[in-house]
Amino acid sequence: MLSAMRGVLKACFRLGYMSADDLQRASDVPPARGSRLPPGRAVDRGELYALFRLCYEDSKEARGARDAALFALLYACGLRRSEAVSLNLEDYDPETLEVRVRGKGNKERMVYAEGGADRAVNLWVGLRGGGSGALFLPVNKGGRIVRERIDPGGEVVPARLSDQAVYDVVRRRHREAGVKKLSPHDFRKTFVGDLLDAVGDLSVAQQLAGHADPGTTARYDRRGERAKREAAGHLHVPYFGD
Repeated sequence: MLSAMRGVLKACFRLGYMSADDLQRASDVPPARGSRLPPGRAVDRGELYALFRLCYEDSKEARGARDAALFALLYACGLRRSEAVSLNLEDYDPETLEVRVRGKGNKERMVYAEGGADRAVNLWVGLRGGGSGALFLPVNKGGRIVRERIDPGGEVVPARLSDQAVYDVVRRRHREAGVKKLSPHDFRKTFVGDLLDAVGDLSVAQQLAGHADPGTTARYDRRGERAKREAAGHLHVPYFGD
């Protein structure tokens, strides 16, 4: 509609019906701002259990332990997949359960591997072993941890999971567990929603999620949706068919 209006105004200007100043003032209409629901879906408790159980029972111990630790931090810390793959071993403190995260804009924040997440991470760290470098390493088809790789220039460099590898892990595991389609972001969405359900503090949730705008965090708040659903349930449709 705004595009059509501006087209009419420009035609009026070309025909001499209005001055350049009038055209500029009349065209200075702010764009209409819409809003969208956040992408993805929440992961329910049964689905989380199925995923962790699958990882625990993996015949390739290192792969199962790594994937469980990855899922634990994606959910319990609300990490973006880029944040998960950028973690180094020294970013995790098994004593305090602190996890130092480098987020968007190279901003650091501290999150916490609480609620049992530390058990999954500690098991993986024990298998991974010490030494600097990425917290999450590739595991080959034989179940061996890959510590080095050849880069495109032919140089030997330390190995690290990629963003795409995290996506592939989530896709493979949800299929194996018989869980509906999942993406790495769904764990983050669930983290924010569950956190707001538990504590109801938007500011704390915003800080833990690393959102620059509290409005972004508020979009993940499910409490309003439950209230709307409950209100809708008070209505009655007198439909008499089957």
